Amino acid sequence: MEDVIPQLCGVSLNDGESGAEIGSAPAGPITKDGIIVFPAEVQVAIDQVLPSDDPLDKPDLNVVDYINSLFPTEQSLAGLDDTISEYEMKIENIDAETRDMVRSQVSVGGDAAAALEEAQQAILQLFSQIRDIKSKAGESEVMVKEITRDIKQLDTAKRNLTTAITTLNHLHMLVGGTATLANLTAKRQYGEAALLLQGLLEVLNHFSSYQNIPQIKEMSEQVESLKKDLGEQIRLDFEAALSGDKRNTGSTKQLAEACLVVSVLEPRVKRSLITWFIQLQLKEYTIMFQDNEEQAWLDKIERRFTWFKKNLIEFEERHGPIFPPDWEMSERIAAEFCRITRADLSRLLQRRHREVDTKLLLHSIQKTSSFESLLSRRFTGRTLNLSSNYDPSNNPFEDGESVTSSNYHNITSEPFRGLIGGCFEPYLTIYIDAQDTNLNELIDRFVEDMKKQAIPETKPETGTSVLSSCGDLFVFYKKCLVQCTELSTGKPLLSLSNLFKKYLREYMHRVIIANLPKIGTGAANSIQFPNVSQLKDLKDISQATSGLLQNFSSFMKEGETVRFSANDQVMICSFLVTAEYCLDTAQQLEEKLKQKVEAEFKDDINFSGELDMFHSVIANCLALLVQELENGCEGALLSMAKINWAQIQQVGDESVYVSQLISIWRGMVPRVRDCLASSRKYFTQFCVKFVSNFMTKFISSLYKCKPLSTVGAEQLLLDTHSLKTVLMDLPNVCESAALKPSRKAPVAFTKVVVKGMTRAEMILKVVMSHADPPNLFIDQYIRLVQDPDSAELVKLLDMKGIKRNEQPPFLQLYKESEQQQNKRASDSVEDINKGLSSDTEYISEETRIKKLEKLIKKRL
Repeated sequence: MEDVIPQLCGVSLNDGESGAEIGSAPAGPITKDGIIVFPAEVQVAIDQVLPSDDPLDKPDLNVVDYINSLFPTEQSLAGLDDTISEYEMKIENIDAETRDMVRSQVSVGGDAAAALEEAQQAILQLFSQIRDIKSKAGESEVMVKEITRDIKQLDTAKRNLTTAITTLNHLHMLVGGTATLANLTAKRQYGEAALLLQGLLEVLNHFSSYQNIPQIKEMSEQVESLKKDLGEQIRLDFEAALSGDKRNTGSTKQLAEACLVVSVLEPRVKRSLITWFIQLQLKEYTIMFQDNEEQAWLDKIERRFTWFKKNLIEFEERHGPIFPPDWEMSERIAAEFCRITRADLSRLLQRRHREVDTKLLLHSIQKTSSFESLLSRRFTGRTLNLSSNYDPSNNPFEDGESVTSSNYHNITSEPFRGLIGGCFEPYLTIYIDAQDTNLNELIDRFVEDMKKQAIPETKPETGTSVLSSCGDLFVFYKKCLVQCTELSTGKPLLSLSNLFKKYLREYMHRVIIANLPKIGTGAANSIQFPNVSQLKDLKDISQATSGLLQNFSSFMKEGETVRFSANDQVMICSFLVTAEYCLDTAQQLEEKLKQKVEAEFKDDINFSGELDMFHSVIANCLALLVQELENGCEGALLSMAKINWAQIQQVGDESVYVSQLISIWRGMVPRVRDCLASSRKYFTQFCVKFVSNFMTKFISSLYKCKPLSTVGAEQLLLDTHSLKTVLMDLPNVCESAALKPSRKAPVAFTKVVVKGMTRAEMILKVVMSHADPPNLFIDQYIRLVQDPDSAELVKLLDMKGIKRNEQPPFLQLYKESEQQQNKRASDSVEDINKGLSSDTEYISEETRIKKLEKLIKKRL
């Protein structure tokens, strides 16, 4: 077998014509045995292109193993010659195919060289043809230029001749028009002069590039001189016609035509004429309402507006037809009147501000606001200066033209708003101070009314009504808000919002907190609350209300009988719904103020402190009601603890203390429910807080029932179940057991009751368990009681009647059981961590494998 292997290897590597050719090809690295080895990437590519199951095609072929597979025994060597012949035939076929492929590639190379040479010859011919075409194109261009040379000269001559004729016509028009304009100016024929002047200016623009010619420059100067003379002449005509000079007055038509000429002249001529005319129209006003005149003061401010309305009507009847509509003369006169009036009132207020009171200020503002609204309805505001906020020191006629379409959208629905009334804004502190006084008096009246107020009515459908004083306060707030927004939406409105906040605190302190029902006697009735002005911040108000609860608790500790009457309970509910109403309305008030105030002050309006105060008052009212109901239950719980439960011989009906508790609940809960019918969520909170506190106290009372016999524990369990049944439907409890509840108790409330009372039942079930053997008792304790601890175990053992010197075995068993549970929990945590760690390693390994697969695919 070993002699055959070299023979086969020799045949496969050296025999045949193609062996040397293949061996000499640079196909890749060659091993010392002469076997070609391809890189892994190349081998993978070959396998994909030429898949094969032949073992000879495998790169890791082991020749010895392969031959042994062909000849596994000595007897199989009988077919050795046939096998060698077969493989020699295969080698010859492969060599033949290789030679054919090499020869075909050689012939292909020759054909490619011939094709390349043919392509080069074609390119040379193409270049030759392109040169011929370019040469002929140049000759054609020269020929065309020769043909069209005369035509271009004719076109140029025609264009120059047309320009010369047009210029001569314009020059003729300019010379003739200038002479005609001078004649029309002398005759004051302004209608024809306006049309001619507009045409002359257009013609003169044609000669703007010929100003270096002396004659053209002279004609331009002559036209400018005529324009200046026209403007001066028209101004004198207006002065003569409107100043009352009867000797030299022009007709209305002539003045109207003169305005057409002014519209064509420079804007400064129009501005000058408008300014002079408006000053003439308002001259009488400035004299009649000088600062030293009696009628100039604020108490007669409406006389200013009456004078303007009368004179504006007179102007429009007498002089309105003179001015073109686009001049908006009526509006310009109104704007100048507002500017003069604002300046006059500002000087008066600065000098006599001590004489201004709230009544006079509001009177003046209201009259002014009404007049500005009238002007806003009458005029569009197109002539007002819209580039910035109105300033009385600016001349509103500086531009002299109507606003353009680009800024016309800036005109507000009330363009004249604040043109006069802005002078009052620095003095609105007088108004704010007056409202401060009014609100203080209003709160004083509310305080006095509370002393006389009867107990509010309670309706099952709507509950206890909100205090009428609260509604009156917010109605006054609304009136002030509307009034102030008409005066200003700037800093005064911000000051008013601060005033609103101040008196919300005052109302809550002096009307609500101060009138909460007094508890106890003697010192309890002398509780003193600090004034709002003495409170450093809103937290003090919350502390003041919570102080009432602390006082309540202190009297409970002293053992006095501290109870609220039915009327007191109704009053507390009334204060609660009033605080809720204040909470909702104050939020709306804050939003409305932010909508009205100017953007720069919006962030300064914040009622969060006041809203927290309302929440605090509501919470304290609920706490008072809860403590009142808890206080009513104290006697029954004390009776429960005083019963000798060890002497109970048999289980009967529910105990007396259970009936007492149910009677107390049926006496107060329906009353609170009816009072809070419109505030159902707070009634639910009341029930939740009460049952949470009651169940804690009930379990504490259970611990006091010791020692307990088994029958006594069964009786207590029955009582606990009875209380649980009533508590689960406490929100719907009625004064009479015969009445059916109107709705189901909230699910969240029911869960609280089930959780608390189930704990009490489990405690009693543990007490009912046998104490012998101790380990069974401990198992029962751990299984039934939620969150058990050794302190509670001691309490249950006391209830069971087991003496303290007998309790150590129980405590030791509980300690050992607790240690075992902790160990099991620790082991479980450790197992979980190990599982997480192994999962992490598995995930990490899986991630690495995926990355490797992606890399292989990318390289292939």
